[in-house]
Amino acid sequence: MRRPVLVAVCLFALLVATWRLYLNNHWRSIPQKIGLGDVLDSQGGNDITTTSSNDSSYHYYKPDGSPAPPFNVSAFEVGVPKKQGSKYSKTLVIAQLKADNTTWTKSEEMVRSGWEVAAYVVDDSNAPLHPPKNKGHEAMVYLTYIIDHYDDLPDIMAFMHAHQFAWHNEDIFNFDASEMLRRLSLERVVREGYMNMRCLWTPGCPNWLHPGAINEDGGKKEENIIAEAWSEIFPDMPVPQVLSQPCCAQFALSRERVRAIPRERYVYYREWLLHTKLRDAMSGRVWEYLWHVVFTGQDVSCPSPNACLCDGFGICFGGEDKARFYYETLWRIRDATNELGQWQEKAGALDEDARITLSLDEMADAEPAPGDNHGILLMAEVEEKTAQLAKLKKQALEKGADPVYRAWSAGHGAAQSRAARQHALFLRQEGSGAAPTEGATKPTTSAASLLLLRECIVLTVDSDVAPTLPNFPGF
Repeated sequence: MRRPVLVAVCLFALLVATWRLYLNNHWRSIPQKIGLGDVLDSQGGNDITTTSSNDSSYHYYKPDGSPAPPFNVSAFEVGVPKKQGSKYSKTLVIAQLKADNTTWTKSEEMVRSGWEVAAYVVDDSNAPLHPPKNKGHEAMVYLTYIIDHYDDLPDIMAFMHAHQFAWHNEDIFNFDASEMLRRLSLERVVREGYMNMRCLWTPGCPNWLHPGAINEDGGKKEENIIAEAWSEIFPDMPVPQVLSQPCCAQFALSRERVRAIPRERYVYYREWLLHTKLRDAMSGRVWEYLWHVVFTGQDVSCPSPNACLCDGFGICFGGEDKARFYYETLWRIRDATNELGQWQEKAGALDEDARITLSLDEMADAEPAPGDNHGILLMAEVEEKTAQLAKLKKQALEKGADPVYRAWSAGHGAAQSRAARQHALFLRQEGSGAAPTEGATKPTTSAASLLLLRECIVLTVDSDVAPTLPNFPGF
């Protein structure tokens, strides 16, 4: 009896050793140790690859055979916005199917806001704008636009999906891409160079993809293959242990940030998309968590949601805690409404079809079953918190309309001193022509210093590092 057991143990040990040797050889070409070091090969599933592993020898060089230029993070500099009141040229770049309804991009509000539109139709080679191949989802379109317009770029570019309403758009904007674009702070885009259009961290932050992970996560299928993809896309950069940014491949760029990278590098990236063995969806998923690497040089890009909303969109709650309270209230409304729907269905007030098809407001308006206080309490809670949410949003919009407050709030209190607040109040009233009020102290400094102070307070705000006010006389 012992002999068969011993043989089985030996065979198992041999199998494990062989498998580990295979994995080590498979990842030897990657330029650093990857977390645990062992990663499963990604070729088995039809939802991942289209060709055999023989194509993996393709080096993704430029069309003439020379290597792409090195990735130069040192070229990234903090942008300087134009003088207050100046106009910016701006283009919305979208990837769409022929069947997609994109009339929202031509609406009166969008036209009035000054956004030009470059709509690439991925499944129509006869369309005025189309990518060379329908592969890689929106990544192919984004790269194609940059390559084709590299020498004639607008000041600001927003790269977004074709649908107006989507779950990954900010809830506070009613999931409306049009409203997000109209509220977008172009000054923040210039300063940052790259701005993710999603402020909420979920999904994507703060600790999302782990290149080299062994166990497959059904919600992150790209995690098991991104290390190998990285070694091909960024052959001169070590594979990171973590990749994180808020989802979902919608972002804004300044012209200066795009041009800080040679055009050949974008061609190189697109060549990878065109030739990789990964399928359309999976190659696009890989790029969803690479854009911040390309345009910031950082493996993790998770800016403060409060600073992103306030400085980026003019939604100022007054600090991280207050912003968190808003979203906790929102999520509680959703939970309570869902619980109410389940209770009403169980009590017979709603059938299952109605619970699925009714909106949150319609569900909350449904009559509770007689004699049951639980439903009445849930309805009261939803009504109370909905009113509270509307009040918080109204206050945040009012605060966000004040550029000085936006700069102060997004700067995490950098201008919090009494002197800075008094001078900021004076500058705001001076610009509006209103008579100075109590507390609005006129700064004792030169006109040039005043102008610099105005720029510092209103424009110079970083989402991660608070700005420093200059030491002017009178402070």
